[in-house]
Amino acid sequence: MITLSPAIRRQSLIAGLLALLLFVAGVYGQAPIGFDSRFFLFAQEMLRHGPTVFPTTYGEPYADYSALSTLLIWLLSLPFGAVNTLTAWLPSAIAGAVIVTLMYRLLAVHSRRWAWLSIALLLLTSTFVTEVRAVSQDLMLAAVALSVFYLGYARDHFGAGRRWWLMFVLLLLGFGIRGPIGLVVPTGMLCSYYLLNRQWARLWVFGVLAALLLAACVGLLLWLAKASGGEAFLQDVIRMQFMGRMDGSEGVSGSLYYFTSSLGNYALAYPLAILVLAAAWLSKPQQRGPALRLVQYCAAAGLIVMVGLSIPQAKKARYLLPMLPMAAIIAAYPFQVAHGRVFAWLRGIIQGLWLLTPGVLLIALLVARHKFAQLLGGVLPVLIVLGVLQVLALSRLWRPWRRAEVLALSAVLALWTVYAAVFEPVERRLYDTRDFSRAAFARVQQNPAPLVLHGMGKDAKAIKFMVNIEQDLQPQFTESVQQLEALKGPAWLMMDSKDLQSLQGTALAGLQPLLSGRFDKNDYVLLYLKPL
Repeated sequence: MITLSPAIRRQSLIAGLLALLLFVAGVYGQAPIGFDSRFFLFAQEMLRHGPTVFPTTYGEPYADYSALSTLLIWLLSLPFGAVNTLTAWLPSAIAGAVIVTLMYRLLAVHSRRWAWLSIALLLLTSTFVTEVRAVSQDLMLAAVALSVFYLGYARDHFGAGRRWWLMFVLLLLGFGIRGPIGLVVPTGMLCSYYLLNRQWARLWVFGVLAALLLAACVGLLLWLAKASGGEAFLQDVIRMQFMGRMDGSEGVSGSLYYFTSSLGNYALAYPLAILVLAAAWLSKPQQRGPALRLVQYCAAAGLIVMVGLSIPQAKKARYLLPMLPMAAIIAAYPFQVAHGRVFAWLRGIIQGLWLLTPGVLLIALLVARHKFAQLLGGVLPVLIVLGVLQVLALSRLWRPWRRAEVLALSAVLALWTVYAAVFEPVERRLYDTRDFSRAAFARVQQNPAPLVLHGMGKDAKAIKFMVNIEQDLQPQFTESVQQLEALKGPAWLMMDSKDLQSLQGTALAGLQPLLSGRFDKNDYVLLYLKPL
C-alpha cells in the first residue's frame, strides 16, 4: 500500500490551480452564444425571481434539467448582480481543475512524469477544451465520476479512510447536475473497479445502495416536477429526462457511435489509449505491476461508460466526457514503462505529434489568415507565440532532458493560445446575437407593441434573443405565413431575412425592414406591422 506524501498532495493542488487559471484565462465579458445561451437565461431569470427547483424560461419551469447547475451560476453571479461569462463558466472550470488534481494524485505515486503527461493529453483533447470553457454539465459529471472512482481506489491503495458517506453525497451531486445518468455513470465506474478486484461484498452493497438511492432520487424528482408545474409538466420531465433519451425522440445515433466518433472527438487520448491497451495486453510478465493494474482499472471504468451510454438512443459527443480522464491516463502509460519496443515506438509517435503541433497550428493559421483576412487580421502576436513555442520544441531534439515534458507543454500552450486568442473571438463574432437583439429591442421600447418571433422556436433561436434582454419579456411565436397573416397590428416582427421572401403575395408583402443585421450567423430583419 502506498501513502500519498504531503508533497504529492501539495503538487496536485498546484496542478489544479494552474489548470483553473488556464481554463478561465481571458474570460469575463463575452456575449453568450450557442448552447450557453440557455443556461445564461436560466441564471438570469433566477437572479430576477429567486431560486427554483427547476430552471425557468419565459417564467415557466424547464423540464430538461434540474436547477442545481443553474444554482451554482446564480450563487457566483450574486456578487456581480448579473450573469457574465466568468460566473457561468467557472463551475465547468472548477470541475476541470478537480479532474486535473485527481489525475495527478492517482499517477504521481507511480511517476510524476506519467501524471504530467496524462494531464497534457487531457488538455490537448478538443472536446475537453471546448467544454471546459463553456457551461458543461457533462464536465461537472466527469469530475464527480472521477472523484467517486478515486475514493474507491484511494481506500485500497493509499490507505485512505472509509468514505462511503462522501461517495453517496457525490452520487447525489451527480444526480442533481445531470439527472439519472449523473448517478448511474459514477456508480458504474466504481462497480467496475470492485468487479476487477473481485470485491464482491463491496460491489453488491454499493450497487444495491446506489440503486435504492437512484429510485429515491427519481421519485423525489417526479414529485417536485408535479409540485412545480402540475401533471403536464411532470409528463414533460418524464419525456425529456427519461424516455426521450432512451427511445431516440431527442435524437438518434448508432450503437457504435461513441466507439467510432471518439477517434476524432477525443483524439489524441482515445485512439492512443486503444493502441496502448493492445501493447499492454501483449506486455511481458516482468512489465506487470501496480501501474499496469491501474491502467486496467481505468480501461474497465472507461469501457463501462462507453457501453452504458451506448444503450440510450440519444447520443452526443460531450456525454462521454467521464471516459476522457481514463483514456488520457492509459494513453500516457508508455512514458511509465521502461522496457518494450512497442512502448518505445508509441513514445516516439506521441512526442513527434507534440513536436509538430505548434508548427502545424502556425501554418494553418497563416493559411486561414490569407483566406479570411477580415476575420483574422490581428493574429500576428499569436503567430509569434507559435513560432517561439515551435523553436522551444525543436530545441529538445538536441537536449533530451525533460524532452517529453517540454514537448507536451509546447503543444498545450500552442493549442490553448490559438483556441482562446483566435478561435473563440472569431466564433463569437460569427455567432453574435447581442448586437442585433439589443438594437431590435431598443426599437420595440421606443414604440411599444407586442413582439412576434417568427420561425425562431421557443426553445431554439428565441432563447438566443431572450438572453440579451435584461428584463422579463413574453414574446409571441409564429411558425407559418398563415399565423403571421392572422396577426392584428400593431406588432413588431423579427425573422430571418429568407423568411421575408415568403411574405410575397400576402397581405404582409409591403412590409419593409426597419432594422437589418447579423444574428447567429444569419441575416435577420425587424418589421413593424401597423394597426389596420
